[in-house]
Amino acid sequence: MTDPIKLSVQEVQLFERDVTLRMPFRFGVVTLRESPQVFARVRIRLDDGREGWGLSAEMLAPKWFDKNLELSNEDNFDQLRLALATATGLYRDAAPATAFGLFRSNYDEQIRICGERGDNSLVANYGPAVLDRAVLDALCRLHEVSFYTAIQGNLPGIESDEYDMDRFLAGLRPAARIHARHTVGMVDPIRENPEPVGDGLPETLQEVIAAYGHRYFKIKVCGDLDEDVARLVEIADVLDERQDDYIISLDGNEQYNDVAGVSALLDGIEGDERLKRFNDAILFVEQPISRAVALDVDVSLLSARKPVILDEADGFLGAFPRGRELGYRGVSSKTCKGFYKSILNRGRCAHWGEGYFMSGEDLTTQAGISVQQDLALVNLLGITHVERNGHHYVNGMSGVPEAEQAAFRGAHPDMYHLADGVTRLAITDGEIAIGSLDAVGFAYGAEPDFTAMREAGHG
Repeated sequence: MTDPIKLSVQEVQLFERDVTLRMPFRFGVVTLRESPQVFARVRIRLDDGREGWGLSAEMLAPKWFDKNLELSNEDNFDQLRLALATATGLYRDAAPATAFGLFRSNYDEQIRICGERGDNSLVANYGPAVLDRAVLDALCRLHEVSFYTAIQGNLPGIESDEYDMDRFLAGLRPAARIHARHTVGMVDPIRENPEPVGDGLPETLQEVIAAYGHRYFKIKVCGDLDEDVARLVEIADVLDERQDDYIISLDGNEQYNDVAGVSALLDGIEGDERLKRFNDAILFVEQPISRAVALDVDVSLLSARKPVILDEADGFLGAFPRGRELGYRGVSSKTCKGFYKSILNRGRCAHWGEGYFMSGEDLTTQAGISVQQDLALVNLLGITHVERNGHHYVNGMSGVPEAEQAAFRGAHPDMYHLADGVTRLAITDGEIAIGSLDAVGFAYGAEPDFTAMREAGHG
């Protein structure tokens, strides 16, 4: 590692922009139709006196961080806003530290303060997750290096007492392309859409495959065995029309309270001849058991059939090691959970050896800074396919000022294209070209139009 570079946070500006979904997206207990996206601008000062700004963006998503049905979507949005406000206050008041030190030294206090409000650690971690990216972006720009170079050289000063962090980071190698793993939500049309959108984008699973050429798919299940098997047969019928192999991840979305329910689902899949090819294609099962008990039950028998990974239960820095003791073989990377957590967990996988892995998942990251920073992270960590759904449920940059759309197309011509007057993510043969992310800063070469947003807080 280079000599630790200390910084302090001087100013935080928060903005919001509403995002309307072109199609309803059901995950877990919610069907999402619209949601705000938050943008952060953070000004830092280095110990040599230089100052600079960094940016990040993330959706305010309901019913994932906290699935309490007594809370409305607006309640969920406010939880995340408060987590951001809490992190803003802590970071502004913190003594000079490395970028990672800023995160780590405020981690416990962030969780404590949010916990006093009744908010869980996933909610609490949202605030630092957004700010840490903007802080690192500013640090990269002040040193005129890319995100890739910054992490490989450990510019933020990431530390671990479990393995040689510098050696792990130095060995990371980003690729120029990554596979998009298409999400099939629980109300997504398979062959025919009873409520056509008609905006020129694919609507059914059959149309998605024809348009994008996906080979990787993420299938959500609801926890009702008969309903799930019937829907999986319908999905498999479309996937089996392909000549090429396909790869599946099953997302349990915490729909089960014990191992027995998940075992019954796997039994149902294995026992149905119509799902033979589908079953052979399952790579892993994502968080099938409720977070309330997920780290109290042994899933070794499940993982012996299909590897089981943590997602919602990955609510604290030690969750993955605890999960490992219970038979979990992997963990998800999500920028909304914090990119330092992703790096720490990916290093653990490398340290533990064969059989442990990290998956790239997505909470409807949107075209622009949000999807680009998430793609850069999972790409650097060596993940070759990542769940993408923001481009399917939202019509690209529709609603965004034309000049902003043009700026992102110009800065990232490999990632975006113009269709029907809208800037959209480009997916060809199931892959996203991301070579343009390897530039100074944290994975973006154009900035959003903050004058077209509403202010959401300053500190």
